[in-house]
Amino acid sequence: MDLITLLTLLPALYLCFLIWNLFDQKRDQECYILDYQCYKPSDDRKLGTEFCGKVIKRSQSLGLDEYKFLLKAIVSSGIGEQTYAPRNVFDGRESNPTLIDGIVEMEEFFNDSIEKLLSRTGVNPSEIDVLVVNISMLAVLPSLSSRIINKYKLRHDIKVYNLTGMGCSASLISLDIVKNIFKSQRNKLALLVTSESLSPNWYSGNERSMILANCLFRCGGCAILLTNKRTLKHKSMFILKCLVRTHHGARDEAYGCCIQKEDEQGRLGFHLGKTLPKAATRAFIDNLRVISPKILPTRELLRFFVVYLIKKITMLGKNNNYNTLKASSGVITTTKSPLNFKTGVDHFCIHTGGKAVIDGIGISLDLAEYDLEPARMTLHRFGNTSASSLWYVLGYMEAKKRLRKGERVFMISFGAGFKCNSCLWEVMRDLKGDQENVWADCIDNYPPKSLSNPFMEKYSWINDVEDESTAEIPDFLK
Repeated sequence: MDLITLLTLLPALYLCFLIWNLFDQKRDQECYILDYQCYKPSDDRKLGTEFCGKVIKRSQSLGLDEYKFLLKAIVSSGIGEQTYAPRNVFDGRESNPTLIDGIVEMEEFFNDSIEKLLSRTGVNPSEIDVLVVNISMLAVLPSLSSRIINKYKLRHDIKVYNLTGMGCSASLISLDIVKNIFKSQRNKLALLVTSESLSPNWYSGNERSMILANCLFRCGGCAILLTNKRTLKHKSMFILKCLVRTHHGARDEAYGCCIQKEDEQGRLGFHLGKTLPKAATRAFIDNLRVISPKILPTRELLRFFVVYLIKKITMLGKNNNYNTLKASSGVITTTKSPLNFKTGVDHFCIHTGGKAVIDGIGISLDLAEYDLEPARMTLHRFGNTSASSLWYVLGYMEAKKRLRKGERVFMISFGAGFKCNSCLWEVMRDLKGDQENVWADCIDNYPPKSLSNPFMEKYSWINDVEDESTAEIPDFLK
């Protein structure tokens, strides 16, 4: 009898051991954010209204029509007067950049943000196991990741990934790389560095679809320290719950809507096409279709399913033939999602691609102004800092003391290709906004009473000019 009991017990114990081992391994595959540090350039690099006017005026390829177009674009952009530009713009060399301009811009960011991040966390550079760097529009030799390794004397066996050409959505692509490494390797520390180099990418021509990039993009960056060490769980700020990447590069229309190219005069720039909104919408919908079941509670998915069935039955009950029904259902233009994302998400971290991007996501997800405030304020204060913009939005939430333990943050980003990437974070502890943050010196002033900028007030006279040669140019533009 004892032998039979033993033979029965051993397989059961072995099965329990396998289940526990599987569970234990899963715990070592988590992805935590220990800390992050956004970059704030020095005040001498701020783009005030009058200086922007001078930069536009000294561009010899622009005429009266382009001035009026730029005024309209800037006024409606949602960008304020305290954003930052590269140093070569202040030196008057934006049309003739050098390689060193791009390198210096990146090294200033590296030296500031990485230094502060390592100092605050107490992490020694030799402890870092993985380095992922994404700078889309600057490729140098040695690589930017090699420059970081040389600066901080990182280990010789560090795993390194240097990404270019990934656009504004590169942050979450880099994060996906780190997440996958953490699945197969235990007890690792990863440094993720995300930014964009503007110094060599100023467009000096007059094609409207390309000069828009000069209006929207600004300097910035972020360094993020991630880990899957269980021993550091209690120190972590966030844990990654899921991440979904959507790529529509196979569609020609989506592929060509955001692309770096030369204009007819051979001047290099970044083209933003008219098909961009359509491409972004399609990518966004496909991304939501995949991530929704991962982040929304079962009750919300069931509610949606029941409502969907009722609508289908109602439609089929109408006295219309099949063809009429098919035609009518094909022209529905409502962009609002039938799902209530607030049932599974507490905070929305939206890429600051522009005012239209923020407004569009707000309508699609039925978000209140409170939900959109972090993205709007980030666009106003820092502009579109490309792949790093998500982290400025997150920093705003932290500085406003909005993030509490257990709450969930949904990140959404778009990028050339065309891509839409999203992920969900859970807050690991109450974030009281008391650590060093790029918002610290101005958070009390946000949100301001008005987001309108003074460009129209100073430059509205250009709309009344019919002949540029006879226009009286204000002194501050001379």
